[in-house]
Amino acid sequence: MYKTIIVPIDLGHAAKGKAMLDIAGQLLDKGGRIILVNVIEEVPTFVAAQLPTGILEQSTKNAATDLGDIAGAAGLHAEIDVRVGRPATAINAIAEEKGAELIIVASHRPGLQDYLLGSTAASVVRHAKCSVLVAR
Repeated sequence: MYKTIIVPIDLGHAAKGKAMLDIAGQLLDKGGRIILVNVIEEVPTFVAAQLPTGILEQSTKNAATDLGDIAGAAGLHAEIDVRVGRPATAINAIAEEKGAELIIVASHRPGLQDYLLGSTAASVVRHAKCSVLVAR
């Protein structure tokens, strides 16, 4: 059993979030904590200059609300952490900051870009300093 579990959720594939939270709930120690994470990818500066003012802040608020809704639908209390950056790097940084013992990360059927660039799940597995459970 684990005291601190990180569950990163890609809101573009939020349906997998419920299954991952079910797993987290089963593996969580009594009195432990689940931290739901969403990472908003950084936008290149030349693109950001063309976006409306405050769009990143609004996206962050929306992501936090969506994560709260996912946790509520699963019937679990969870901390929410939304960051901006590279997903795998941010997920591993959060796990280290929070002293996580487990990261539960979703994997999807890889596309060609995953074979060439590597997927978020694969990068988390390669660089995590704690256990990682990959859910399909």
